[in-house]
Amino acid sequence: MRRAALASLTGLSLAITLAAAPAQAAAPATSKLAGLVTLKNVRHHQLNLQKIADANGGNRAAGLAGNKITVKYIADQLKRAGYTPTIQNFEFDFWQELSAPVFAETAPEPKTFAPDTDFATLQYSGSGDVTAAASPVDPGATGAGSGCEADDFAGFPKGNIALIQRGGCFFSVKADNAIAAGATAVVIYQLPDQPGPVGGTLTKPYGIPVIGPSNAVGKALVQQAQNGGVTLRVKTDTVNEKRQTSNVIADTKRGRADNVVVLGAHNDSVTDGPGINDDGSGTATLLETAKQIGKLGGKVRNKVRFAFWGAEEEGLLGSQHYVDSLSQAERDKIALNLNFDMLASPNFVRFVYDGDNSEGQNDAEAPAGSGAIEKAFNDYFATRKLATAPTPFNGRSDYNAFITVGIPAGGLFTGAEGIKTAEQAKVYGGQAGTAYDPCYHSACDRYDNVSLKGFDQMIDGAAAVTELFAHSTLTVNGNELARKQAQAQPRKRMVPDEIGKYTTR
Repeated sequence: MRRAALASLTGLSLAITLAAAPAQAAAPATSKLAGLVTLKNVRHHQLNLQKIADANGGNRAAGLAGNKITVKYIADQLKRAGYTPTIQNFEFDFWQELSAPVFAETAPEPKTFAPDTDFATLQYSGSGDVTAAASPVDPGATGAGSGCEADDFAGFPKGNIALIQRGGCFFSVKADNAIAAGATAVVIYQLPDQPGPVGGTLTKPYGIPVIGPSNAVGKALVQQAQNGGVTLRVKTDTVNEKRQTSNVIADTKRGRADNVVVLGAHNDSVTDGPGINDDGSGTATLLETAKQIGKLGGKVRNKVRFAFWGAEEEGLLGSQHYVDSLSQAERDKIALNLNFDMLASPNFVRFVYDGDNSEGQNDAEAPAGSGAIEKAFNDYFATRKLATAPTPFNGRSDYNAFITVGIPAGGLFTGAEGIKTAEQAKVYGGQAGTAYDPCYHSACDRYDNVSLKGFDQMIDGAAAVTELFAHSTLTVNGNELARKQAQAQPRKRMVPDEIGKYTTR
């Protein structure tokens, strides 16, 4: 799952719900596919992904050797299972930090801050070594606009380092405004209610250093700047260049080609680690589901498309490239998208994407039918007396490309860097006050960075709902009903202006 590109992210909902009893067309109480997609076999794929990372610099990041081997592994597994996978190559802005950054106060009192603890380099930061006076930007802002407007920089001294509080707009907007005002480096400090430094992406390459310290560090520097001034040193060593990566896409042989169920997981990790939970868990689950779904035979009435997205960690690039490459007619053939990004977090919660926005926390409007997808997952877990909790559509994973063009979406998530509450710990176990995945975007996101119990449950849920929609998407888009109504009509030659009536998504 990518780092947040927004300056402020909607928090994960704290509400915990036990899903309603299943209704007609809900996920089957007994799912054949859930029985076929076993934890043991999924874990085998995860182990192979770990081996690939270990042999290729410790990661599977887009543009690097580990990801190229991952793409080959996915394609090979699909071919062995009888698929004819498509490798969709595309170019992207590759970024990597080459050496440890430096952030220090040089005056009035020398002090050096620790990378990863006190600050982090934002993805797509440029290289540079800047020592200059620091100037707060709109220091009275409460997190809803610092640096988001050009007017925030009125009177900013050219050549200074900009001190900006996170919040209100994309990091790139803040950086663009700072550069236009003459800043030589940009320091975007964390919000008061968020732990640690800022970890995020600028979404495009920059030519100057851009870093993100913790709120405590940032506020202290602002106070010093207002009470006599402060001089900082910011040094970053990065590479920004064009490279190529790939999506891997494969369709079941069975099923209607005009009513496709797209299952997605991303095939890349961050550069800091192997990404065996994020998103080796989703990749492994989809691979094993692809291998087993043929055993459902005629129950697969809608074509199922397995999509392994490239460069998700670079800003959801692979899924966006795929959707952008489709004609409107091809988009209309997609019934829905199921997104599986992080299914094995060690301190997990069974999160289900809030398709009907019942919590009112979605950053984007989910298309009609997304609520039915949420209900299908909730119903499945309810039959097993397992609680679920809604998580918002906040633009942090590959569903985003689909919902923005009107395709219903949903999926499962076990949590990333968010902190588990005491209430959640009572329901799901685990440790309150600790991140859902303490190894999120870190070197320790390895084969043992999983909750086997939670992962097994999420694998079953993913498989059961996949089986449901492979058979019928009636509850999401009514397509099955439209087809039956069409078949009930007296047979006659169809003309173009009538076709849409029967092929609505």
